[in-house]
Amino acid sequence: MKKEIVSNPILWSPSDERIKSSQMYKFIKIINEKHDINIKDFTDLHTWSIKNKADFWSTIWDFFDVIGSKGTEPYIDPINQMPGSKFFPNGRVNYAENMLSGEISGTAIVFKSEDKIRKELSWKELKVQVATLANFLKTQGVSKGDRIAAYMPNMPETVIMMLATSSIGAIFSSASPDFGVDGVLDRFGQIEPKILLTTDGYWYNGKEINITKKVIDVVRALPSLEKIVLAPFLGIEFDYNNDKFINYYDVQNQFKTNKMLFEPLELSDPLYIMFSSGTTGKPKCIVHSNGGILLKHLVEIGLHSNAKKESRVFYFTTCGWMMWNWLISGLLLKSTIFLYDGSPFYPNSEVLWNFVDNEKINFMGVSAKYIDALSKENINVIGKYKLKNLEIIGSTGSPLIHESFDYIYTSVKKDVSVASLSGGTDIVGCFIGGNPMSVVRRGEIQGPILGMDVHVYDENANSLKNEKGELVCIKSFPSMPLFFWNDNNNQKYHDAYFNKYENVWCHGDYVLKTENNGFIIFGRSDATLNPGGVRIGTAEIYRQVEQIEEVLEGLVIGQIWEGDTRVVLFVRLKESSHLTKNLINQIKTKIREGASPRHVPTKIIAVKDIPRTKSGKIAELAVRDLIHNRQINNITALANPQCLEEYKNKKELSF
Repeated sequence: MKKEIVSNPILWSPSDERIKSSQMYKFIKIINEKHDINIKDFTDLHTWSIKNKADFWSTIWDFFDVIGSKGTEPYIDPINQMPGSKFFPNGRVNYAENMLSGEISGTAIVFKSEDKIRKELSWKELKVQVATLANFLKTQGVSKGDRIAAYMPNMPETVIMMLATSSIGAIFSSASPDFGVDGVLDRFGQIEPKILLTTDGYWYNGKEINITKKVIDVVRALPSLEKIVLAPFLGIEFDYNNDKFINYYDVQNQFKTNKMLFEPLELSDPLYIMFSSGTTGKPKCIVHSNGGILLKHLVEIGLHSNAKKESRVFYFTTCGWMMWNWLISGLLLKSTIFLYDGSPFYPNSEVLWNFVDNEKINFMGVSAKYIDALSKENINVIGKYKLKNLEIIGSTGSPLIHESFDYIYTSVKKDVSVASLSGGTDIVGCFIGGNPMSVVRRGEIQGPILGMDVHVYDENANSLKNEKGELVCIKSFPSMPLFFWNDNNNQKYHDAYFNKYENVWCHGDYVLKTENNGFIIFGRSDATLNPGGVRIGTAEIYRQVEQIEEVLEGLVIGQIWEGDTRVVLFVRLKESSHLTKNLINQIKTKIREGASPRHVPTKIIAVKDIPRTKSGKIAELAVRDLIHNRQINNITALANPQCLEEYKNKKELSF
């Protein structure tokens, strides 16, 4: 493949004051003094974190005053085996204890549900409610290793149940209330939870969404449940017709205690069971560790996102997306976390910016598709909101295209660090992302995350620069999954990450490392197009298509056709637009000039909707399988599966 030197223009540079006031700068000073070295910038720091693995993770523990015991050594790395490494193997730590210990005043959680509800929870109130719920769980016989599930909106009670579960060494798992019954059972049915936290409904787009029938169906289908704790949100009365039900507020009254006990856990004891999107089959149940999540999130939230005591941290997410678990770890830094439940476009497209402005938020996280949508509608934030306290805008879920970087700096805020992030549920964190010490370049992720030995490989495991290839990590890290639930001999685990390259984590992203050591993501490897044997990332086409005014968004697939692969592009247009010959030619010209002639689709077809997963990712594989008459393995993973019928009926795609 031809090598091209990629160096994008700088859009933002941190001031000297901004750099020196950051947690990362303070961390560097400690390392330099302790080891008598001269780390000057982020690149030096990242190199040191890889070459001095033991010192790096040990210093992370000390810098953030982790409560627990380190044990006698920082990690065991059996002949560089992945998986197999153990961090602080003789240590003891409790994730919840590191959030709730110590005397701290002020607000721990702020919760907003559209324009209906706003409430605050102080640190004192949070501790009492967690202690009480933990007391209840123990009276129900819940012990270390038992599973506790939440079918809940993004509200404080969900966080409280997670913390109570963690405090006693049980395992927490969650799904958002927009999941259908089958989607919930595909997940919770595999892990057999003992206790379920749920609710009666939630607000979305200004409407009450009643989920009581779904809840009853879920409860009936989960025989492992011994108690269902209902945290009423809408005030809808309903009855399970059995004695398993108890009201959350009755629990808080009947089992109230101020006494908090924390189970001392090994760092490798399970904390979460999280689920893959399920677009390629039944969701994988990914088991994550108590200490691994703690260490990884301290690095990402405490250093890369610059959160500290009394910082105000917000990520727009549901309980079915890993960014919820990431957001909650803001409590480790004694930051205030902000939970927003509902539509990001109700009652208008500026509602989240109004929220961020009013609440004086420092870190705001959203999906790339949200930024793309605002850009498409030409929403001018900069003229209405000062966003005085906002330092970082985080973006993940899909690649943040170059034009979306432009939009943020021209229409949202000029003096802000845009931290595009990439990782996943597999590691409950990131491989690459932003940092407070480096410049932001147009269309680029700033660099690797500390402690992550990230490379771009070709098919023969050669490391690449300025060439597209597979995103890999060649050394172990704390938040690697412990195992997959019910995975005999870890076969599914191995096949998911280590099948392509021996002893190397291959994440499945098609990427390029730039001249500046930044990264550009071109889509998922399994969705990569291959016309004429040339690999093309889907994000390269989306970037061009979504610059056209009439097009809201696109979905592109490769269709097997006459012994080759042809590129087929589906477009969702604005209501007033139609897919005329002129528009088709305009789209093709834009793609040809902005990408290459190879990227130009053979077919362009208008559709009413684009299928996507619950976390907002475009479901390219579902459409690809559909038009090839293959089975779509898990339709319940999709947020809008009904739209697939339109694709099925497209005569233009018939062989």
